[in-house]
Amino acid sequence: MISTTEVCLGYRVCLKFVAVKIYPNKISCGKELHLRKKMKDNVAEEHLYLAFSHQYRDSIFPLHTSISLFLLSYCDCKLFKVFLVPTGEDVGDQCVTKNLVGDLEVHLISRCQLPVVVQSCSLPAVVMKDDKFCRAGLSVVLRHIIQKTFEADPSKKDVLELLGFKKTCLKACAEVSQWTRLCEIGIPRAVERFLTASPEQCQAIPPDILLLERKLGEPVRVHNDDKIRRQKLQQQKAGAKAAVPVLGEEAAEELKVGDVHEHPPSSLELSVAFSKLLAQEAPEAISREAPHIRRTKTSDLPLLDHVFAEGLYFTVADLVLLPCIHQFLVSSKKQGKNLVNLPLISSWYQRVQEVPGVKKAAGKCNMQLLQLPELVSAPEEQLQDSTSVPDELEEDNEDSHFIGGPRPTMTKLMENGIEAKFSLHPCPSWTLDWTSLPSAVSPGEGKMSRDRALRKQQQLNNLVAAVTKLAKPGDLIVDFCSGGGHVGIVLAYMMPSCQVALHACGVATDMVIEHCLRARASFVISPCCYGFIQNTVKFKYPRSHQFKEILSYKEHMILCRFADQTAVQLPPERRLIGKQCMGLVDLDRAWAAEEHNYSVQVISMEPESCSPKNNMFVGIPT
Repeated sequence: MISTTEVCLGYRVCLKFVAVKIYPNKISCGKELHLRKKMKDNVAEEHLYLAFSHQYRDSIFPLHTSISLFLLSYCDCKLFKVFLVPTGEDVGDQCVTKNLVGDLEVHLISRCQLPVVVQSCSLPAVVMKDDKFCRAGLSVVLRHIIQKTFEADPSKKDVLELLGFKKTCLKACAEVSQWTRLCEIGIPRAVERFLTASPEQCQAIPPDILLLERKLGEPVRVHNDDKIRRQKLQQQKAGAKAAVPVLGEEAAEELKVGDVHEHPPSSLELSVAFSKLLAQEAPEAISREAPHIRRTKTSDLPLLDHVFAEGLYFTVADLVLLPCIHQFLVSSKKQGKNLVNLPLISSWYQRVQEVPGVKKAAGKCNMQLLQLPELVSAPEEQLQDSTSVPDELEEDNEDSHFIGGPRPTMTKLMENGIEAKFSLHPCPSWTLDWTSLPSAVSPGEGKMSRDRALRKQQQLNNLVAAVTKLAKPGDLIVDFCSGGGHVGIVLAYMMPSCQVALHACGVATDMVIEHCLRARASFVISPCCYGFIQNTVKFKYPRSHQFKEILSYKEHMILCRFADQTAVQLPPERRLIGKQCMGLVDLDRAWAAEEHNYSVQVISMEPESCSPKNNMFVGIPT
């Protein structure tokens, strides 16, 4: 709960980790151990807090805890002091079996003993040793473990590769990313419910498991897929499986050490995936592409099949899913269930076991991985009942192509007396005297162009002007969605005032509003990334009663998609429609807040050219 008499300034620091190609040298074991110890000593110790409700078979629950421990084992990471936090009062030291936590040293701590910064957070959470900075949430914590492991030992390039292309795997939060939501929330929760359900209740396969099966069957897109797809076409034209490149001798030797399935990869996709895992060059075509292959249109090239959860490459998403799917498969096998409806998940489960390090990590955590028979999908008529995904999951996860643009939806609203409304700006010409402020306060001190720095200053003028009208001495400043901290830094220098968020992306705007409503706090918010708005576990759209009575979820999504089309490169007519859609989406939000006894104005920033997303909320409790 946020109080308007506390002081809390939030800053988010983004670190970029550059992958460096390491050429192995001959180092004695003693020197290598000394080098690793020295690198570890240079990394500040952090505390990792994991929830503990119970243990069942070879896992600790909740599954978020088993996932975190499995990643620590896979990365061979001992940089964190690990604490289990019992969710019940009758949990003692004897309740945790040592072989479920691998070779990690784990301590039990009660909820009341947690640092203050963690007590209001959902676990897992990582806290710096000084207890002043906390990272919470499964994906955030896992990504941090990976980054710290690589930071402590840059030779572990394979660990850094778990973050995927551009290091973005599971970076988007569950409120924005359907994939993160499925991995972080949907699958773990579905498996936990499946394990605790009565035999009658767990006859059907959980919808989220079926959704994962469906996603594993979708075509794969990677940044260099054109080249790989042309290689695949050439192999298909040659019509010879024998021509499929397999792993080289060195790779095969590495895989033999307790980590490999008895059969080598049998497709181009598998060869590409395992070549990346073993730091080899990707397999080339058997011979130079034939002219007719080079002339083939991209749209006519064969699609790539899934190898791992996110496509061709092994990522942290696979390590999140493995403990969950393992428990589901073990339970299903004990109940005598036929997994014929999940051939892709079964194949994925076997394939992940072939990845170097997975079986070793599983052994440390006492996970007894199953060996499943190769499954062939059941006839389509047998799958109709068992593989149907409920309408609500279909609606939330489909990527609809909207036909007809936003005009029918806007017309429908106009016929019901609803149009975008913008309040007059209270002080359109007000500006900070940037020349009199310390240089470190100006956004221009960051690494950005002069034009961008000017636009950033103009955006800050609008927000600071609104805050100065609301602030009283001693009020709280909470800088949600702080990014580089530009708003918080200026306000921290200018006043000890109230709530602010600049460019709160997608659902983040509604999260900020909800926090402020609960605290009965005033707020000034600049929304952003309307195209990322979607139904989540906590938020459903439309938000207000008026909009719910007129628009469906899909119609609201049409407004959100077109509200993102305000870039300066677009034609003026299209930008105008985008601005109107922004106004309608924000009007829905404003009316929803007014249902909680707030007075809310939607204002355009001055000048409007300061940002394509130039709307601003000012909300005051009445």
